Amino acid sequence: MDMNAKAARNKKISHVVKILILVLLFICFIFPFILVVINVFKEKADITIDPMALIGSRGFTTKNFPEAMEKMNFWLSFGNSAMITICSTILTILFASMTAFVIVRNNWKACGLLFGAMIASMVIPFQVLMIPLVSLYGGIFGIMNHRATLIFMHTGFSLSMATFMFHGAIHTNVPIALEEAATIDGCTRWQTYWKIVFPLLKPTIATVAIIDAMAFWNDYLLPSLVLAKKELYTIPIATQVFYGTYSTDIGLVMAALLLAMLPILILYLFLQRFIVEGVTSGAVK
Repeated sequence: MDMNAKAARNKKISHVVKILILVLLFICFIFPFILVVINVFKEKADITIDPMALIGSRGFTTKNFPEAMEKMNFWLSFGNSAMITICSTILTILFASMTAFVIVRNNWKACGLLFGAMIASMVIPFQVLMIPLVSLYGGIFGIMNHRATLIFMHTGFSLSMATFMFHGAIHTNVPIALEEAATIDGCTRWQTYWKIVFPLLKPTIATVAIIDAMAFWNDYLLPSLVLAKKELYTIPIATQVFYGTYSTDIGLVMAALLLAMLPILILYLFLQRFIVEGVTSGAVK
């Protein structure tokens, strides 16, 4: 009896220690966001003097938001980011799911080679490709400074990972018997995909959507290489207007960062219930 009580007490202590460690890690990860929220309602002088204070000596202010929106041309940048992110995400989901369906359901050697090449391409850093990319599309084809070019590049770079996730989901969670039954009922291959396979991929679609949408929305390097005109700037590039050579208005920077993260945060909260299910849907059972 004493051994059981001791084991139960040790288990309880271990559980409490784990909770404390998780709480500390959560605080460490959430601290930068809390710092942004606190300082966005303070003036520049108050942020510089005491960034940890909840309210500055000059009181509570909301003027950072309209000034930041005007200076960075927020709505134009927001529209560019939204268009590029939505189009790139939709194209990635469509192309990746169809590619994975073809690879899983056909035993062609070409499918195996294609899938292997896509997996291998995932280990290539983007920094290795960016100089040839700019030289090719800018110097030879001359198609830089177009939203369509950036959408095309985003889709291409994200296709391998998305195909890998859809491949696991189709292979594990979509029974071949359902497709055979649809064929017997008179469905074509195209109808089978859209009416049977694609609806069963909702968790993986949500996971790919949030992962890629976050990547596209927050990306700075690729848009900075492709888009040089101010009217085409996305939000991450537009925020650079607040960083001066000799001084930086921290209050405006905080406001711009908060405005930039809100849309993708709302998307994540909307799709979060699908994330875990989608990540594990391709796992081996």
